[in-house]
Amino acid sequence: MADLNIKHSKTMPNLIHTLPTFADKDEMILNCAIEINSHTINKYEFINETGHLKLDRVGYSSLSYPFAYGAIPMTWDDDGDPLDIEIVNVTEPLIPGSVAEARIIGLITFEDGGERDDKVIAVLSDDKRVNHINDYKQLGEHWETETRYYWEHYKDLKKPGTCKVLGFHDVKKAMEIIEECVERYNEKFKDAF
Repeated sequence: MADLNIKHSKTMPNLIHTLPTFADKDEMILNCAIEINSHTINKYEFINETGHLKLDRVGYSSLSYPFAYGAIPMTWDDDGDPLDIEIVNVTEPLIPGSVAEARIIGLITFEDGGERDDKVIAVLSDDKRVNHINDYKQLGEHWETETRYYWEHYKDLKKPGTCKVLGFHDVKKAMEIIEECVERYNEKFKDAF
């Protein structure tokens, strides 16, 4: 994972456009560019054109991210950004700007202000504490309730009622959405590089 298998450069490569989507497709392990650690209200986002990490906003409420969060390289979602990923059950901080490998366990279909903004649900692929988790349902009913509550209320003090979780889905559906986002990325950037 540490090597990109590209020519060395004096400038930093943009991981959103350089790192492959999958670290191991057969094992459903994605590469993930970490934007946000859990338990923060600061929202960091990669600048798509440069790959730099930017503080996008400070949350309007005390609701903090209950999971680590990032972007899946070489994907493009309906909202005009790389497909989002939330990494659950993380026991140690993940540093914004770092890269992690995460195993897919599900998908959240989500709407933000009338715009689709789906999120892949994953666990760290190299964390033995979560090796037994293969489906988001194994996280339990309370996890689903807490996650739904977070996504539907994290913007309430800024734009009340604009976010809605449309559903939780299995790994098969997650793979379908990832493949759609890879195709969209390939079409959008086919002449860019």
